[in-house]
Amino acid sequence: MMTKRAHQIAALLLAAALGLTACGSGGKDEQSTSTVTEPTTDTQTETDLTAEPPAPVSTLTAALTGLPLEQEQKQRPIAVSVNNFKAARPQSGLTQADIVWEVLAEGGITRLIAVFQSSSFTDPIGPIRSIRPYLIDIAESYHSVIVHAGASTDAYDLLQHHNKDYLDEITNAGPYYWRDNTRKAPHNLYSDLTKMRAGAEKKNYASEVTIPTLPFSAEGAGTYDGPATNIDITFLLEDYKVSYAYDAAKGVYLRSINDEPHIDKNNDEQLSAANVVVLGADHKTLDDYGRLSVNLTSGGKAVLFQNGQAVACEWTRQGSDLIRITKDGKELSMLPGHTYYHIVPNNPTFEKHLVYG
Repeated sequence: MMTKRAHQIAALLLAAALGLTACGSGGKDEQSTSTVTEPTTDTQTETDLTAEPPAPVSTLTAALTGLPLEQEQKQRPIAVSVNNFKAARPQSGLTQADIVWEVLAEGGITRLIAVFQSSSFTDPIGPIRSIRPYLIDIAESYHSVIVHAGASTDAYDLLQHHNKDYLDEITNAGPYYWRDNTRKAPHNLYSDLTKMRAGAEKKNYASEVTIPTLPFSAEGAGTYDGPATNIDITFLLEDYKVSYAYDAAKGVYLRSINDEPHIDKNNDEQLSAANVVVLGADHKTLDDYGRLSVNLTSGGKAVLFQNGQAVACEWTRQGSDLIRITKDGKELSMLPGHTYYHIVPNNPTFEKHLVYG
């Protein structure tokens, strides 16, 4: 028979046992609560794993500018003979040209060969004028369809009897051009890329060709002879001066003629180029009218301008390939962007036609 003291001890032991049990249950509840929070981390991990990966960066670049493309551009280049007489300025479409060549025509003025390949736009291009054999040579070096209005006798002989792909407003492609009545003829003839490509398709000219490429790099030529933030180029007429001023913020040379900005009528933008090239070639006068032949095969002196810098170099050419700009036998890289070439006479000297600093 238990004494009163034994009953008290038993009661105390039972209370202690119940307290331990309660504490044990509390521990399990806390652990359970902690376990409930863990799926949040698991869910976040699962969300990260199922998130869409970043879009791939395109590695496509334009063959004639080195600029990135969203999709491959396979269309054939179009080379347009653009009027550069004072009454023809401002011209239309030149800011969209991948490459522009400026070459003497008769009378001391120059003509432009604008090569379009990577751009697709519907704005006018022009005014369009006649072509010469050496301009045909430049256009064909890009495997282009040649767009012009008229030609010299020897140029017509080349076009009509030597299997050339051309669209001439006068002889074979009039419907693909139009006249702008706000300007005086002959400085008012235009077309656009849609019409040009339609004309080429109508004549069954190849729509895709192997496009010759130029080397491009973010560093350009890399090594330079010195600064060249201002460039002045003269051809034959002293009052016909082409100038470029380097815009460091944009990384391009801005073009002017006779100290006035050279503007694209389509968008009021000043013409600009990442690369400016001046090269010297032998010129020969053929007749009393002043028609010329220009030697585009022998090579010679050149200067390449990039990044506000100049490098004295050479131009070379193999067969019907592009004219290449080289230094010590190695082709120089262009900066990605538009390139403007200028062919000046070697007479009296190449240096006579070029001032920079």
